[in-house]
Amino acid sequence: MNISNNISSIQAHQTMMNTSANNVANVNTGGFVPTDTKIVGSENSLRAESRKQDDSGSKMSQTDLAKEMTTQIVTQDATALNVTAIKTQDEMLGSLLDIKA
Repeated sequence: MNISNNISSIQAHQTMMNTSANNVANVNTGGFVPTDTKIVGSENSLRAESRKQDDSGSKMSQTDLAKEMTTQIVTQDATALNVTAIKTQDEMLGSLLDIKA
């Protein structure tokens, strides 16, 4: 059981959600270039990598609300799954300690 993998995933998804929320908050800001965040897996953890999207030179915001909303839904579901995994690991550890006692 390794809770640290779940925690790193939650932290990476939190970064992704923060970036998406910032993009949505600036949807009416003229010339706003949104930031794109991707989850990257390394050997023992996940991390978020962010970069500015390509500037199309538009005077309007370049935020795609459909993309941001789907990103937020996926991020919410991934976080919920990781929390469930942590709860299950905690319950299993508690059961093992009860058996041991």
